[in-house]
Amino acid sequence: PESRHMHKSVSSYRDGYKAHVAVEPETGLITATALTPANAGDGPTGTELLADEEPGLQVLADSAYGSGPVRTALTNAKHNAAIKAIPLRRNPRLGDDQFTRDDFTIDHTARTATCPNGTTVMIAAKGAATFGAKCRGCPLRHRCTTAIDGRVLHVSEHDAELVAARKAWANGDFADDYRQHRPMVERSIAWLVAKGNRRVRYRGIERNQHGLATRVAAINLRRLVNLGLDHRDGTWILA
Repeated sequence: PESRHMHKSVSSYRDGYKAHVAVEPETGLITATALTPANAGDGPTGTELLADEEPGLQVLADSAYGSGPVRTALTNAKHNAAIKAIPLRRNPRLGDDQFTRDDFTIDHTARTATCPNGTTVMIAAKGAATFGAKCRGCPLRHRCTTAIDGRVLHVSEHDAELVAARKAWANGDFADDYRQHRPMVERSIAWLVAKGNRRVRYRGIERNQHGLATRVAAINLRRLVNLGLDHRDGTWILA
């Protein structure tokens, strides 16, 4: 009864649960886990997994964790978000040279939005910048909107954080770290679901959470042994 339906893509869907893990990327050790219904968001659960960590972490993650609220939460926790940016949505009825959010100039203090043709409008309280009739006769309209009533740009509460994230990703500010550590994290996930463990054994979140924690403990122990775990003079050490 606690399982839920989820779509990974349009053609890939399933009913069940979702396992969330935090992984130390240099060793592959899993430091925290959570099990949720399959339709639970990745980002909020991901930040909860870091609740007991000391400030100053570099947090690497894919774009599923790249929302504005997640980035704000990591900043407030004094972590450095090295997270792949969520790509901007594009209008399938416009060409490859179409204007996206990043072609508009937003003044978050004055609450104004300026389009590529230089027209400025106010941003409403709910975040909508409506250009409306100002789009009539615009020489750039064919690259901006197909809407009869003109372009409406939606500026989210976390717009500034998302713009900065896209710029950082485009500039490759942390691309080397992301590419270096992602394989180890993916390997840890592969170990977790190997030998049929992608399927749960029980009904309900609590029992399956216990099962997940037990498997993670076994995987971590095996990994520690492979890293040289040894017992000397009454102390466990990594040789």
